[in-house]
Amino acid sequence: MCYNVRHAACGKFDIFTLDRQMRPYGPISLKRIRRYSLEERKSKVEASKAAGTFREGGTFRDFIDSLPDFLAVRDFRDVVDSIVSARLNDRPVVLAMGAHPIKVGLSPLIIDLLRRELITAVAVNGAAVIHDFELSYRGETSEDVASELEDGTFGMAKETAVMINRAIRKGAGEDIGLGSAVGRMILKGRGFRNRGMSIFAEAYRLSVPVTVHVAVGTDIIHMHPEASGEAIGKASLLDFRTLASVVSDLDGGVFINLGSAVIMPEVFLKALTVARNLGHRVRNITTVTMDFNRHYRPMENVVRRPAASGGRGYYITGHHEIMFPLLAAAVKEEFLRRRTGKG
Repeated sequence: MCYNVRHAACGKFDIFTLDRQMRPYGPISLKRIRRYSLEERKSKVEASKAAGTFREGGTFRDFIDSLPDFLAVRDFRDVVDSIVSARLNDRPVVLAMGAHPIKVGLSPLIIDLLRRELITAVAVNGAAVIHDFELSYRGETSEDVASELEDGTFGMAKETAVMINRAIRKGAGEDIGLGSAVGRMILKGRGFRNRGMSIFAEAYRLSVPVTVHVAVGTDIIHMHPEASGEAIGKASLLDFRTLASVVSDLDGGVFINLGSAVIMPEVFLKALTVARNLGHRVRNITTVTMDFNRHYRPMENVVRRPAASGGRGYYITGHHEIMFPLLAAAVKEEFLRRRTGKG
């Protein structure tokens, strides 16, 4: 074997040969291999867990039952069971989310779950307020950012900025959190032709906690002269403390993070810390992130860390407009089946 190395004595490169014989390797003999019967082996895949064939005219329950009992389907079923069990035992189910679920049309489903008391609290980022307001006020939302950014008109809708900031100022002056302040305005204000689309208005009407967790400078309403940092900060901080109170009661409950990659995972971690610091036992919890990509913070701050001391964490990947309707329907059907004893 030849090596090109630096000679130890003179420091020059030299070529030398190691006078050593290589070990003779040949094909190994398999005659003494230890084996066992397939009957004795524990296997991870069973034919009984394979998908069934969904027949035309079947029920939604038939469809869910026809899914293969593996991997994501098993996680999905576990999450459904956790939500239903929590509500049957009067434990909270908290829905945290970004704005995208509202933008892809999920508000009616969320409102329905609020009315059925299958969701007991809602926590959102600041952008969710804007899209909820615009849908309930005008029946449309979500501007063309790329084109309007060019001429500086992005985010400059007058009604959105004036009315939301006015509601925040009024709420802060009355020691009312941001979510409730906006919900009250939409429920009782004039001109809301589609207030039935508002998660905030419905939560306010039902006296369900709805909290908004703002990062100053991230929302279009912060660009307007009506914005008050004092009012926004006060109202959002009140909401954080309300969420911490909700999380303090979360033992045996479920926390769902729908589509927020940064803000809500960070807020949840801090609220959970406050709850545990104050002596509340929040250990037996189910945490769920639903998103169309996997991200670091939701995985660590929602799925792994909070459930590390006795809970369970799940990450369900898929588009909101498909996965959340499936979850909502499955929860409603299973809750009814178990409450009535039918099926």
